[in-house]
Amino acid sequence: MNAISDEIKEDYNFISDSLVDIYDQIMRIEESEIKKSRFKDITAKELHLVHTIGLHDHKTTSEVARILRLSKGTLTANLNNLERKGYIFRIRNQRDRRIINLVLTSKGRLLYRAHYAFHRKLVEQCLKGFDGSDIKKMKQALMNVEDFIGEVSGR
Repeated sequence: MNAISDEIKEDYNFISDSLVDIYDQIMRIEESEIKKSRFKDITAKELHLVHTIGLHDHKTTSEVARILRLSKGTLTANLNNLERKGYIFRIRNQRDRRIINLVLTSKGRLLYRAHYAFHRKLVEQCLKGFDGSDIKKMKQALMNVEDFIGEVSGR
C-alpha cells in the first residue's frame, strides 16, 4: 500500500509541476510568436482580451470585465489601446444606448483565428492517443480545475 501511495504522490507532484510548466511555456510561446508575427504591436494580455471578445459574440464591456476579472477602468484602458491599434471597435447597443458592445475588426478577427489555431494544435497534441472515454475524463478533470479556481477566486 505504501508503494502505491508513493506512486500516487509522485503522480500528483508530476501533474502539479507540469501544470505550472505548461502554463509558463504557453505564455512564453505566445509572446514569442506575437513578436515574430505581423501582430508585433500587441501584448499577450491584449491577445487574450481579443480572444475573450470573440469572433461573433458582440460581448458587452461588462461581460468582458467579468470574464477576465478586470476592473472597468483597467478594461477601458486596454480597450482604448486595442481600438487605437485597430483590433476592435465599440458600438452602442441599439436597445439600450448605455451598453457598449465590443466587435473585432478584420485585423482583430485575423488575430483571433491565428490564436485559435495555436490552441487547437495544443488540444490535438494533448489528446493524441486518447479515446472517447479518455477525452471525457480529461474534460471532467478540467471542469474540476475550473470549479476549484472559481471557488478560490470567488467567482
